[in-house]
Amino acid sequence: MKYYLIAGEASGDLHGANLMKAIAKKDASASFRFWGGDKMNALEGSVQVEHYKNTAFMGFVEVLKHLPTIFRFIKKCKEDILAYQPDTIIFIDYPGFNLRIAKFAKLAGFKTIYYISPQVWAWKESRVKKIKQYIDKMLVILPFEKPFYDKWNYAVDYVGHPLLDEISNQEYHLSLRVDKPIIALLPGSRKQEIKTILPSFLSIVSKFPAYQFVIAGLDHIDANIYQELIQDKEVLVVKNETYELLSKSAAALVASGTATLECAIFGVPMLVGYRGNFLSYHMGKYLIKVPYIALVNILAERKIVPELIQNDLNPQNLEANLKDILSEITNKEMKANFKQMLEVLGNSGASEKAAEIIVKS
Repeated sequence: MKYYLIAGEASGDLHGANLMKAIAKKDASASFRFWGGDKMNALEGSVQVEHYKNTAFMGFVEVLKHLPTIFRFIKKCKEDILAYQPDTIIFIDYPGFNLRIAKFAKLAGFKTIYYISPQVWAWKESRVKKIKQYIDKMLVILPFEKPFYDKWNYAVDYVGHPLLDEISNQEYHLSLRVDKPIIALLPGSRKQEIKTILPSFLSIVSKFPAYQFVIAGLDHIDANIYQELIQDKEVLVVKNETYELLSKSAAALVASGTATLECAIFGVPMLVGYRGNFLSYHMGKYLIKVPYIALVNILAERKIVPELIQNDLNPQNLEANLKDILSEITNKEMKANFKQMLEVLGNSGASEKAAEIIVKS
């Protein structure tokens, strides 16, 4: 069968790649065409249409600024789908783009499957109406998403979180050799958020001389961007070794997103920081319906890691919270909370379960 996948960011690329591998095991005739990144492109025989680094725009204002580009990509995607004529189209998160394509695809008679639900439970709940109308099957990865969709009379399949498979039962070896405990910096996967959030993280480096700060860099981000922000600070960068870095880290400063769950799985105490465009932030503040921005706090249903948002993301708060995280009592308590929170996710096998459902659909 011919599969067409659309992922719009680094986490989607990772989960998309694992899903493709799982589908290929179950469907010997599988061929893939996709929008995604290097991990999806590494699968032999797959064809990349566009890299997510060209299509990732974050925030209301940023999206508005790039509307002509976004519309060009939407047009390109529709034309490419019609030319490829896939048996199944698989949407991976990335709702602003994917729901537009889903409407077109459904009306054009293509089978539509969504893997990793948009966060409609957090904001834009009205999108569920579009999902019910244009998505043949929804596969969710968070346990509370199934009852959420039940409330809307929409049956979905809970497959578990794919990160549990990606990280568990592996050994990681960091290429970097340092003689101090490491504090990992995970400032996001988009150029915009890195430029906005990383300077705040870097502002406290000199306050912790006993630690080595290391940025989890990404290949699709120009190395000069990191270096321009680091300037003369004693901060190192490792590229595409996020899990290796977390396996050796004493603590982490993290932008909100999937990275918070990655830290929790590795048992790395963390502080979550986020800052966005002023207008985007204040618009989002009135639309978002969940009390936390960190996925680990949402899953725990309480604040188990500190969140510093917008103006609260300042050197004084960062220093005080990081000192607290590094203290023995808070450190131990946070790790215990991670363990308890992860039990909610249970055992996974998400990629295999999702592939099974997709191939049989």
